Amino acid sequence: MIMAFSGFALIGAIVLAGWAVRRWAGLPENAEAVFGRLVYLVLAPCLLFTGVATADLHLLFSEPLIISTAAAFVCFGLFAVVVRRLDRGATILGAMASGYTNANYIGIPVATYVLGDATLVVPIVMLQLLFLAPVTLALLEVVTTGHASWRAAVAGPLRNPLIVAVLLGMVVSVTGISLPAVIADPIDTIGQAAVPVVLITFGMSLSGTRVLGPGPERFATIVAVVLKTVAMPLAAFLLAVAVGLSRDETYAVTVLAALPTAQNVFLHAQRFNAGLILIRDTILLSTICCVPVMLLLAVVFAR
Repeated sequence: MIMAFSGFALIGAIVLAGWAVRRWAGLPENAEAVFGRLVYLVLAPCLLFTGVATADLHLLFSEPLIISTAAAFVCFGLFAVVVRRLDRGATILGAMASGYTNANYIGIPVATYVLGDATLVVPIVMLQLLFLAPVTLALLEVVTTGHASWRAAVAGPLRNPLIVAVLLGMVVSVTGISLPAVIADPIDTIGQAAVPVVLITFGMSLSGTRVLGPGPERFATIVAVVLKTVAMPLAAFLLAVAVGLSRDETYAVTVLAALPTAQNVFLHAQRFNAGLILIRDTILLSTICCVPVMLLLAVVFAR
């Protein structure tokens, strides 16, 4: 439990630094976008490549990942059942926000500093990037345009640097290629910068943000946040107990299920101009609410 509290304290301190910098340092208006782009194009791909290249890919077929996936689909379905007054694009995005975990930008720091193993989130990242994201994008294209280009749905993910990094890491892991130090060391060093830069950037995004304004999407936002931060970890815990996972594995899947909604969902909302306020508020509130939930989990499992 001490490790968990120390991890959350470290994450909170870095996020607070980002908030303070944004509020008082007089940074340019596009500072967050620049940092976010840097993480997306360079830092996170290097971190993911290193993690996947050195990971045991049998984890993709492990019980913890199956449980994480099942808990996510429970929340996808519950949102669609409970919230009925949104247009189809917003409904798809709201369902996605209820179970699509920020396994990369927030999950990696939590796995690193709280669970003590950054590779625990790698299977979730791979599942979401290689399966959930392409399927969701195809569905959004159908409901917003009336047709879908399956060629674009397949080729689109290959233009995502995170997915490319994961695929290249898989090649290295499967083939057993040993990269020379002149290549591996710079990639590893650059990747280590991803976590603190992500947390600073997120802290910057919290400055001056207002949420849950009046409007038809307020109820949907509340439902999505409750599903993401309460229902999903509860479902993961119950499923883990049902299949008999070890205590450490149960703790890991439960904590990772409590991670907030991924920021990538907002990128999809922007692309299809659907559910923008719903997704923005869900990401922010789920990120704030996940902290006390994870602290509670640390206390419960410590006992």
